[in-house]
Amino acid sequence: MYTVGIDVGGTHTDLVLLDTKTGQIQVHKTPTTVEDPSKGAVLTLIEHIKRTGISPKDISYLMHGTTIATNIALEHGGAKTGLITTEGFRDILHMARHKRPQTFSLQLDLPWQKFPLVPRRWRHTVPERMAPPGIVLKPLDEEAVRSATNILIAEGVEAIAICFIHSYLNPDHESRAKKIVQEMAPNIFVTTSYEVTPQYREYERFSTTALNAYVGPKTSKYLGTMSESLKTNGIKADLHLMQSSGGATTLQSAQLNPVNLLMSGPVGGLMGGIFIGKSAGFENVITLDVGGTSADIGVAPKGEILYKHILDTRLGDYHAMVPMAEMDAIGAGGGSIAYVDSGGQFQVGPRSAGANPGPAAYGKGGSEPTATDCMLAMGWIDPDTFLGGRLTLQKKLAITSIEKHLCRSLNMSTEEAAAGAIHILTHSMTRACELNSIRRGFDVRDFALVAFGGAGPLFACAIANELSISTIVIPPNPGLTSALGLLASDVVYEKSKTVMIDANETNIDSLQIAYTELEAVLFTMLKEDGFKKKEIHLERAADCRYEGQGYELVTPYPDTNGVSKKEFAKILSNNFHDQHEKQYGKSFAEKNIQIVNIRVRGRGETAKVKVSNLKKIYKTKNQVNPRSSGEAYFLINGKLLCLETPRYYRKDLLPGNHITGPAVIDQMDSTTVILPNWKASIDKLGNIIISKGALN
Repeated sequence: MYTVGIDVGGTHTDLVLLDTKTGQIQVHKTPTTVEDPSKGAVLTLIEHIKRTGISPKDISYLMHGTTIATNIALEHGGAKTGLITTEGFRDILHMARHKRPQTFSLQLDLPWQKFPLVPRRWRHTVPERMAPPGIVLKPLDEEAVRSATNILIAEGVEAIAICFIHSYLNPDHESRAKKIVQEMAPNIFVTTSYEVTPQYREYERFSTTALNAYVGPKTSKYLGTMSESLKTNGIKADLHLMQSSGGATTLQSAQLNPVNLLMSGPVGGLMGGIFIGKSAGFENVITLDVGGTSADIGVAPKGEILYKHILDTRLGDYHAMVPMAEMDAIGAGGGSIAYVDSGGQFQVGPRSAGANPGPAAYGKGGSEPTATDCMLAMGWIDPDTFLGGRLTLQKKLAITSIEKHLCRSLNMSTEEAAAGAIHILTHSMTRACELNSIRRGFDVRDFALVAFGGAGPLFACAIANELSISTIVIPPNPGLTSALGLLASDVVYEKSKTVMIDANETNIDSLQIAYTELEAVLFTMLKEDGFKKKEIHLERAADCRYEGQGYELVTPYPDTNGVSKKEFAKILSNNFHDQHEKQYGKSFAEKNIQIVNIRVRGRGETAKVKVSNLKKIYKTKNQVNPRSSGEAYFLINGKLLCLETPRYYRKDLLPGNHITGPAVIDQMDSTTVILPNWKASIDKLGNIIISKGALN
């Protein structure tokens, strides 16, 4: 049987297929079909099946990483969305938190107001009111719900979000309102805040629910179309999706709550980078995933995913209060366009040439110089071996675009302008790495840089130089590592509930009941997904804070069996003090602890790829001869040097091989640049391990 991971990027669609019996991994890469990414994803799989003779019936598990929900939100291309809320709270989404991105600007555009998820004319209120701890102050006016729904139907909305005050304590009114709307408008996407994020903080809860409705119709249609296309082609395996948290989810769950997919694409790369780091013997890793349009950076101390604070989980202009891995994405990639702005400043990105027309060297009509064009002009990329020779680059077109758009304005040579563009991109990525590592208190010298994506290995040495990182790991298939990461994750769901209680006054029995209720829901969900009892794992946590604080930290929840109320408070408090000290460098032992939310994470074990699945290479060789050699340009200590540089083919490299920089290693899905004063060796799994210092 086979498991498949398909990652759709802005430029290429990547496939990794794992034979669960033999552990053999197969890979495939095709251009992304921008007009309908699901079409390209299915065609990539069908093309590979036909090429290898695999039966579609033998595919048992299919995992997909997608940026569909991400792109909808960032490009403001979501559904016409309506909101039904409690009387008096119509403008929660407009007012937000009264935070100003630019404090002293008099011409400030607030992004959530300039591009509202729900315009005011489609926000309607109805009489109803809940109050803590979930009592009904005012019954739901069902006729008002019907009236609001009729107006929204007449306005042609495609989705409706239902958000009532304090519904996280009692969902009855939201559930009843949803039933009414669905009866009146069965074809409209309807979502409630209790289903999406049943936690206190009305603005974040409203925003998350509205965002779920905003991206819902298009995402649900995309996933449904892809699923049907797979079944039409004989692939009966259920489709699973990567979530922002680093866990997989089912098709049905993703269609109901697509807001959980906002970081689906980038997180696959993080999972893949962690897996590759472990395979090479490095637990502390910084992952650098550079594709055609963006660079995604993550930090994983001891191989563990870090999670964003629940109030920092946002995408672009919008808050999304859902579990989200700590990553930073910037507009820097192989397709990033280099230009001189109206003020004469040299800039690169975030605009990208994408897959179509692509870099000027593609010869598809692109005229502006990109990072790929610059690397081609510097001699880093071989025009004849790009994408394994499937696409021959036209160096003359690259040089022409650089001269026309950069050299004349900057009074530089072609090589100087190209090197400058690469240096700017390198600096942007270095800053993003610092943001996620050094500024969070980590010493990057204790980390290995795992570089992948089509362009990651091109930038790795330069970034490592700036960060003083001494070790770089380049996986066997850098351009397909995100797809591999999809197969390194389990199915994960998370449920939470707001309780708002003092740790010292906690009724352990009532808290135990609340946790048990959440666990029962998760257990049922995972069982319905086909997991056996032994494959299901449940983990408790609590969102805690010091009394008077406005922010919580996720804290490990202690075992309550046979524990007194006093002992429980002491253990939980100590756990929270430890978390607070890790995060902020200080704790306050004398302060009372407040439990704000309880949460349970349910995990279903999948037949995921393991390090033991990777094929070890037993054949070794000390020396390897380059396939060719040529001039390449390198910016070293501020000086542009032209050096004779050997070129190697990745498929020629075996464990025991050693290469000294400068050198270039070509392969189908990427190119690795080894700078002067760096050395490389091949480990038993085929990873390139690059380290600082010349070979002895």
